Amino acid sequence: MKLLLVGYGKMGRLIDELAPAHGCEVAGRIDVGVGDWAVPADVAVDFSTAEALVGHFPRYVERRLPVVVGTTGWSAHAAALKEQAERARLGVVASANFSIGVNLFQLITAEAARLMQAHEQYGAWIHEAHHAAKRDAPSGTALLLRDVMVEAGYARPIDMSSTRAGTIPGTHTIGFDAASDTIELTHTARDRRGFAAGALLAARWIQGRQGWYTMADVLRRS
Repeated sequence: MKLLLVGYGKMGRLIDELAPAHGCEVAGRIDVGVGDWAVPADVAVDFSTAEALVGHFPRYVERRLPVVVGTTGWSAHAAALKEQAERARLGVVASANFSIGVNLFQLITAEAARLMQAHEQYGAWIHEAHHAAKRDAPSGTALLLRDVMVEAGYARPIDMSSTRAGTIPGTHTIGFDAASDTIELTHTARDRRGFAAGALLAARWIQGRQGWYTMADVLRRS
C-alpha cells in the first residue's frame, strides 16, 4: 500500500519510519511548499494543521484519495468537510487521537460518566497536558472525552483545563470529586509511536471503503 504523507512534522516523520513494518510504502511527502501532489498513492495520511487541512481536502476529493486525518482543531469546518466527502463517496478516518489505548480509555470514560450521573454530589473535570508546541487547547482528545461523557448521560458541568510545557507527549485525566473522596482516571502516552501505529492501521483499513469513520470504528470492525 502506497501512502502520501501530508504534514512532515514529528508525527509525519514517525509514520514514515514505522510504515515498512506495517506493510506500507511512503510514495510521497508533502510539507509547507514542498512535495508533489501528483504522486500515485492509495491513501493519504494528513497530520498537517487545521488551516492546511481545509486547503488540502479538495485535493483528496478530486482524486477520490482515501485519507486518514490526524490533524486537530478543525471542528468548525467539520460539517463542510463531511459534506464534500459524502458527495465524492470518499473514505475518511478522522480522529483526534489514533492511539488504541486512548480509544479504550474513551469506553472506560463513558462508563464512568454513566455511573456518576446518578450521584449529584460529584463534580467532574478533565485536565490534559501536552508539549509546549501543541497549538490547540484543550486538545482534540479532551474535547472528545467531554463529548463521550455527555453522550453517556452526564448532564452536569464538566470543567476543562490544559497545560502546555516541555515535551509532554500527552496526558489526559478525567476526575470526579465530592466532599468525601476523589476519583481519577488517567491515560498517559509514553511516546508517539502508539499514535503512529494506529494511524497506519487506519490507513490500511480505509482502503476500499466509503464514508466517514473514527478510530473507534476501525477497532470495532477490524
